[in-house]
Amino acid sequence: MEVLPEADCEEDATITDEEERAQDPEGVRELESRLSNIRITPTLTHIAKPRSQVDLSKCPSSYKENSSQEKLMLAMAENFRQQYALLYPDNKPLLLCPVNECGVQKFVSTTLRSTLLPYPELYGWEGCASFVSDYLSLELLDPPFEFPKQLSSPTWVLQTQRGTCFDFSSVLCSLLLGAGYNAYCVSGYATKEMCLLDQSQQECPLMQPQIQGKTEEQKKTTRKYSVKPTRDLHSTFEKHQEEKRHTEAKAAALKEQLEAERLQKEKERPPPDPLLGLRVHSWVLVLSGNREVPENFFIDPPTGKSYSTTNENFLGIESVWNHKNYWVNKQDCTFGCKEMTFDMGDLSKWEYMLCGLTSQSMSIISEHQESEDEEEEEMDEQKVFEMPPSWVNKIDISPQDMEMRYPGGMKVIQYRKAKLEKFAPYLLKDGLVTKLTNYKDLDCTQPSTIKEWFKHRSDCLDERELHTDSNVTSENFRPGRSDALKYHRYVTLVPEAERQMDFYSHTRTDGLARRTEKPFEMTETFEDRTDFLFYRHVVYGKQIKVIRAGEAFEQRPLRRVEERFHRDPSKPASKDVAERIFMMPDRQIRVTYHLEDDRIIPAWLNFIKPKEAADSQKAEAFTPQMVSGFQVDRSAKPYNNLQLYEMLVELMKDEEKVELQIRDSEKEVKSILSSRENEESNTDLLISIYNTLRNKMAHQHMKEKERMAKEKQQRQKEKELDLLAPFQARVGQPEALTLQEALQLKTDCLTEFKQQLNNKTSLIQSRIAKETEELQKKQQWYQKNKLNLTVKDEDDYLTYCSDAKFRIHILIMRLSRHKERAPQKYLELEEKLKRHPRLASHLL
Repeated sequence: MEVLPEADCEEDATITDEEERAQDPEGVRELESRLSNIRITPTLTHIAKPRSQVDLSKCPSSYKENSSQEKLMLAMAENFRQQYALLYPDNKPLLLCPVNECGVQKFVSTTLRSTLLPYPELYGWEGCASFVSDYLSLELLDPPFEFPKQLSSPTWVLQTQRGTCFDFSSVLCSLLLGAGYNAYCVSGYATKEMCLLDQSQQECPLMQPQIQGKTEEQKKTTRKYSVKPTRDLHSTFEKHQEEKRHTEAKAAALKEQLEAERLQKEKERPPPDPLLGLRVHSWVLVLSGNREVPENFFIDPPTGKSYSTTNENFLGIESVWNHKNYWVNKQDCTFGCKEMTFDMGDLSKWEYMLCGLTSQSMSIISEHQESEDEEEEEMDEQKVFEMPPSWVNKIDISPQDMEMRYPGGMKVIQYRKAKLEKFAPYLLKDGLVTKLTNYKDLDCTQPSTIKEWFKHRSDCLDERELHTDSNVTSENFRPGRSDALKYHRYVTLVPEAERQMDFYSHTRTDGLARRTEKPFEMTETFEDRTDFLFYRHVVYGKQIKVIRAGEAFEQRPLRRVEERFHRDPSKPASKDVAERIFMMPDRQIRVTYHLEDDRIIPAWLNFIKPKEAADSQKAEAFTPQMVSGFQVDRSAKPYNNLQLYEMLVELMKDEEKVELQIRDSEKEVKSILSSRENEESNTDLLISIYNTLRNKMAHQHMKEKERMAKEKQQRQKEKELDLLAPFQARVGQPEALTLQEALQLKTDCLTEFKQQLNNKTSLIQSRIAKETEELQKKQQWYQKNKLNLTVKDEDDYLTYCSDAKFRIHILIMRLSRHKERAPQKYLELEEKLKRHPRLASHLL
């Protein structure tokens, strides 16, 4: 069964000799001539029709024809297939050389193209698997118990966004190989649900609770001289009996629950599959070692999920391959893949097609070589044939396709009692990217909860959950809102209803962390305030009509306000307020101070506010009987009347401030609810300034910039080409020229050009005269002072003379060339003027 070009292969000596001669160029040409006469017997997996939408003219040549190395690989694969069929006549034919989208037979290993794409998401196997499952749509195998007749290239599969499970595996394996994983495509058998991509019996991954590690309870350390606890006088027998009854009730409830679950599972269990163990499927095997993978695992490309190699959904393996070799499974798969091992170098369990540096067995053999001489002799005997390079173009995914993600921009997945909908960013106007609907029944007709995830919303809405039974909506917001809203739970957006609002307290000046509302109550909690306030509870009365500033409106009166404060270390506990209660109808204020360290009861004071002045009555005066309280420290000096009066006045001012703050909170709630209604009715999505495709202003700016650049370039080009532009300006830019004006323009242009030639001649001659005069002066100076010159001065003089003569020589050559070319340029200009669009009608 082994098709290796080695001297020790005795099963097919003829093929081995040909492969040994193929290592030199003459042997390759001879083998190519022989291979041209070989006709590969097509199996069921070879016969296929190219897809109708394939444009063969746009496909590269490697897609439409085979190289000499690929032809040799096909011949070896056919020989391998014949030997396999001879040794295992009852087994299904292997998937070796299906046709591609152009109808050309290609070996499966050459269809893989290792590629690393420039997206951080695709650097790990989770991102690659998720992308392939989202980006492609599955085409079921027909019939489901036969290998596919066609295996398209990964580039074509990504272009059409459709493919079979084998196409999925090719794309995913190519991405994993590019990311550095030891990945293999697997051809085997799986359950009906996995082959048909039926996830209706599985729980949605977004519904599964996150597994949290169990933390060990901290052991209570007992001190040697600690006080013994008081004796428990409760009956131990009664306690044990109560625990026993509780345990029995719990066990009975658990038994009933397990029985109900068993009956439900039996009810939901699908009917037996007549094709169990015969349904063909393809998935990806990732071996441990590379990229710090701790253990082998499977990846199902259509779902993007990972499974253990012992998972019961995988019923057997026929063969595996990567971009370097092809292996056939020789292990028993009666019990699925549970007892399989994936050591590709174990010849008793895996049979490889190519033997060489690509197989693990070759590395094991090389480790046991005793000397360099034996190694050289063995390498001479072994003529290794390497896998031909991939015929597939480099995989490329544009940022637009990466962002669109799903076929048509959306994908729907049906789970058990749930439906998951995924959308591409910016596809929907409200920014919805994921929607999960949970149902009460298996038929998915009665929704229980609807959970939505959003992206790029200007109102920073990140997540929303609706419970249909209670009609309670919960919303989560990202940081960035002007009101610092973090979480909002409500039934309706009408004020003075039951709701809960959480805020990002560190971004608010008042440190508000949570506000909970009920029809007649409101509770606020604060964090990190300078006045140490952390809790406020407000009790309202029924709404009444209030007239203020000539306007009448309804308002809930305040009946009770309770505030609590943290400990202020700068004050003594007996003077640091821990709680204060304003009882408006009773006109009372109660202040409770913090508990001192050595006390069990805190100090408190209760004030009764004097009545204010009315129409016919004077204001009530303050009396000591209006204050009652408790002072813990008897030795402390009690408060006098003036101090109590000042404290009451201060508390009354605080009461007014608190009432204003509560009314401001009510206004803020109404403002938030109003803004939320506007945001839901007019949803805006944030677009990055770097996204020129969606940013209209940036797109228009780029278009305007390109238009202005083109106009400027066109004007410059026209200006350079129009020789008569300066001369036409002298005659007023007439639309049509007369014969006299045309002749005048021609004469002026030629005269101007002739003058320019003469000016250039005069300029060169003047430079020659100037250089000659300076050289003569330098020579006269040398004749006068040559007896007194040093060696350095003489060297400088010689250098100057050499440079001056060189410059004069260059100028003379330039003058000569100019005189030679001037008449020719004059004639060329005259000919160009005759062909000028505005002069041609008069001069020709």
